[in-house]
Amino acid sequence: MFYFLISPILTYNFVLIAAAVIPAVFLMIKVSKSDRLEKESPQLLRKLVTAGILSSLLALVEERLLSLLLDMAVEQSSYLYNLILYFAVVALSEESSKYIFLKRRTWNNPEFNCQYDGVVYAVFVSLGFALWENISYVMTYGFATAVVRAVTAIPGHACFGVFMGVFYGMAKRFENGGNASASKLFRFLSVFIPVILHGTYDYIASAGSGNTTYMFIGFVAALFIISFMLVGKMSKKDRYIR
Repeated sequence: MFYFLISPILTYNFVLIAAAVIPAVFLMIKVSKSDRLEKESPQLLRKLVTAGILSSLLALVEERLLSLLLDMAVEQSSYLYNLILYFAVVALSEESSKYIFLKRRTWNNPEFNCQYDGVVYAVFVSLGFALWENISYVMTYGFATAVVRAVTAIPGHACFGVFMGVFYGMAKRFENGGNASASKLFRFLSVFIPVILHGTYDYIASAGSGNTTYMFIGFVAALFIISFMLVGKMSKKDRYIR
C-alpha cells in the first residue's frame, strides 16, 4: 500500500531526473567518440564529471558572496549592475570554478598526451556542472524547465567547455614544448573566452524583450555551430603532445 501511494511521486521524480541527465550524457558520448587518437579511461571521465559537480558547489558559494558585495556596492536597477552580475559574478564564478577542478584533475595526468584531450576534459567538467545544475532546476521547476534547458543551457555549458578545452589543450602543448609564456597566455584564454561567451549568453537571455529574443536565438545558434565545427576541426587535427 505504501509503495502504491508513493509510486507516482517516485515515477515523476525519475522522469524529471532522466530529463535533466540524458542531454548531458548524450553530449558527453558525442565528444568522447570524436577522440580519434587515444580514448580516455572511463575512470578519468567519471572523475571529471564528479569534478564538474564539485565545481558547481564552489561556484554557488562564490556567486552568493560576490552577489552580496555587488548589492552593497552598486544600485540594482543600473546597467552597470547587470553587467557585473552576469559577467563578473555568474560567468566568472562558474567558468573559473570549472577551470580550477579541470586543471587539478588533468594538467599533470599522464593521460593528457593529445591536444584534443583538452576539449574532452573541459566538456566533461562543464557537463558535470550542467548536469548537477540542471537536476536542481528541474526538481524545483518541473519538466518544462528540463525541455528548455535541454536545448539551451546544457548545450551552452558544453559549448563553453569546447572553447575552454581548445585553449587548454593548446596551453598543454606549449607547456610540453617548453614555451611557458605561451602556455600561460592560453591558460588565461581558456578562462577568459568562456567567461565572455557565458556572460553574453546570460546577459542577452535576461533582457526578455522581443528584439533580444531574436538576438539570443542568433547568438545561441552561432555558438552551437562554431562549437560543433571546432570539435570536428580539433578532432581531425589532433596530435600527440608528450
